[in-house]
Amino acid sequence: MAGFHARFAHRFGRSEPRERALDYLTGLLAPLEKKNGWTLAEQVGQQRPDGVQRLLNHSDWDEDAVRDDVRDFVVETIGAKDGILIGDDTGFLKKGTKSAGVQRQYTGTAGRTENCQIGTFLAYASSKGRALIDRELYLPKSWTDDRERCRAADIADEVPFATKNEHFKWMLQRAIDAEVPFAWVTADEAYGQVKHLRVWLEERQVAHVLATKVNDTVTTTDGDEVRVDALIAALPHQAWKRISGGRGSHGERIYHWARVALRPVWENGFGHWVLARRSISDPTEIAHYVCYGPVGTRLKDLVKVAAARWAIEESFQVAKGECGLDHYQVRLYRAWYRHITLAMAALAYLTALRAQEAAKGAKAMTSPNLYP
Repeated sequence: MAGFHARFAHRFGRSEPRERALDYLTGLLAPLEKKNGWTLAEQVGQQRPDGVQRLLNHSDWDEDAVRDDVRDFVVETIGAKDGILIGDDTGFLKKGTKSAGVQRQYTGTAGRTENCQIGTFLAYASSKGRALIDRELYLPKSWTDDRERCRAADIADEVPFATKNEHFKWMLQRAIDAEVPFAWVTADEAYGQVKHLRVWLEERQVAHVLATKVNDTVTTTDGDEVRVDALIAALPHQAWKRISGGRGSHGERIYHWARVALRPVWENGFGHWVLARRSISDPTEIAHYVCYGPVGTRLKDLVKVAAARWAIEESFQVAKGECGLDHYQVRLYRAWYRHITLAMAALAYLTALRAQEAAKGAKAMTSPNLYP
């Protein structure tokens, strides 16, 4: 852990927050039921959480620079040219009205409207592992329209209202600018149904497989606007192929998949498709995707990208269950970013360890000395 911490130790202005950050990371990875200020302080031998609170609220350090260091570490350890960037948001249930961005709003974490904060995240996935590499805190208009309330939570006047889709674009642009190696982008229908996001990606020639709602429309070869479900419904029986989207917690994720090409190949060598995933046990259960990618893209390539969306759900589960992502007790805007960044760092460290163990296991399995 000390070696990992040394990668971004220079981001801290003084030795005290530098050392506190190492203690914080160690505590986040400790087998504690709750990882709040009190328990993290106790884990490193402190009687009170004052030092932990000071680290998050007032100490001099650059949380965005640490975020970038964590992203670079993830790329070094699990990066690959065929990597996939995944966008999604998750909820953090909270009490009261003073924590930055909190209000009653729908969160998929609870599956209902709750008093919570919403964080938007970008994950990176490859065959070597997956981790979170960027984050933004969603501020509802009830906050950005009330600048006095914002100031009380340390939200600067220049911080605007931004949708989760705008957050997604900010994070993708940062990944592009940092030359993160990736081949595809994916996200669920909350993002995929937004056409200006799809246009934004196409303008940058970013290949993507985005889930969308059943009544979304796309432009066909003839220039007509057609619903995605109508295109899929017109496919013949033989168009559907039984393909696994990879292993999940309950075994292989096997579905029937099919696709429809939309428009002639563009001069830049990219094409468009509508992709569909149909349940084997219930053929009426169909999910739809809009896709843009190199013309040589195969059906199984699109399936791989669509299925990779589960990697961010798994990242949330590990980050919350093992790295304290949702265990924080902070109210200030910047403190939220600082805790989340350190939790992402803990997840990146854990991901690297597991990738190393997997590589050792694979090497051992292929060693000729195993079977003398």
